[in-house]
Amino acid sequence: MSQEIIKAIVYTSLDETLGPNPLLWIPLDLSEKIRMGVSIKTITMLTTDQGIVPNSLVIMPFPAFKLKGIIKYIEREDNSRRGGVALSSIALLFNETDDPIFYKYMDYLEPMFTECAENLIALEKGEAKSDEIFIEIHHFRQKLTQLLEDLYQKEVSNSELEAFPTEEIKEELLEYNFKIVVCGDPGVGKTSTVLRLTDNAFMRTYVPTLGVSISERLMKLGDKHVNLILWDIAGQSKFEVMRRHFYKGTDAVILIFDLTKRKSFESVPKWINDIRRYEQRITGLILGNKEDLLDERKVSSEEALTIAEALNLEYIETSALTGKNVEQSFYKVAETLFKSK
Repeated sequence: MSQEIIKAIVYTSLDETLGPNPLLWIPLDLSEKIRMGVSIKTITMLTTDQGIVPNSLVIMPFPAFKLKGIIKYIEREDNSRRGGVALSSIALLFNETDDPIFYKYMDYLEPMFTECAENLIALEKGEAKSDEIFIEIHHFRQKLTQLLEDLYQKEVSNSELEAFPTEEIKEELLEYNFKIVVCGDPGVGKTSTVLRLTDNAFMRTYVPTLGVSISERLMKLGDKHVNLILWDIAGQSKFEVMRRHFYKGTDAVILIFDLTKRKSFESVPKWINDIRRYEQRITGLILGNKEDLLDERKVSSEEALTIAEALNLEYIETSALTGKNVEQSFYKVAETLFKSK
C-alpha cells in the first residue's frame, strides 16, 4: 500500500555550471523527463522568493506528471561555492489523489525529512560516495513506507472498532442519508475541511477521471442519526462538464472560499448559479475558510454576510487548520435537512 503511495524520491543539487542537477532517484527507472522536471522546478522556485530557503516542508504540484511533491530544501556551508553555500533538495512524489494523506500526517513526516536532510549534509561534508548517499535515501524511503503503513493500519483498526456500533445505528436508528456537495475554487481548502470532519485520510473513494472524492460522516441529532455523504468536487475547469452530473440529487451544498484570496470569494455567485441550474431549491452554507490567517485576510465578514444573504444562504467563518467551526457547520446542515424531512 505505502510503496504505491510513494511514487518516487528525487535528490537534487544546484550545480553552479549545470544548474538544477538530479543526483540520485528512486526508483532507478524513473524517467529522465520526471526527474529533470522535478529538479528544475524545485530549485528554480527559490529564485522567485529572493533565494530564501524555506525551513518547513513545501508541497508543490507537478501537473505535467499528474503528481505532487513534498519538498525539503537543504542548505549547507561550502566555501568552494559562490556565497559559501550549497543548495539541494529532496522531493517525495505522490499522486495528486493522495494529498489528504500527506496533509493529515505532515507533522509526522517533518521530523523524518529533517533527519534525512541532516544525514545528507553530513555525508556531503564528508565527501561521501554516491553509493553512500543512495543508501541514505533508500533508508529514508523505507522509514517513510513503514510510517505510512503504520498509519494506514491505525485507521483501518479504528474503522473496524467502530464497525459493530455503526451497523447497529444503521439498522435501528439511522433516519436519512443526505448528499452534500462540497465545492469552491481550487486551493480554498475543500479537501482539508472534509478531512477535518471525517478524520480518515486513507479510507476515501476517489474517482480521478471525474474529479470527485466521496466520503461519509455519521452524525447524531438527539437520539437520531443521519449519514452525510460528502462529495468533494474538484474546482479545476477541466472538470466543469462532469460537475453538472454530481449536482443532481444534492440535498445541500457547502460552498467554500478562501478569506485570503479575493478571487475565490468573487467566484461564489458563479458556483451557486451553476448548481441552481440543476437543483434550484438548494440549501446549505457558505464557508469563509482560513479564518486563522488574520494578517493575510482579503475579504471582510461584512462583505461575505452581504453576498450570503443575497444568495439566501448562511455564512460561517472556519479554519481547516485549527478545526474552528468545521464540525458545527456540517452539524447545522445535517440538522436543517433532518428537520425539513
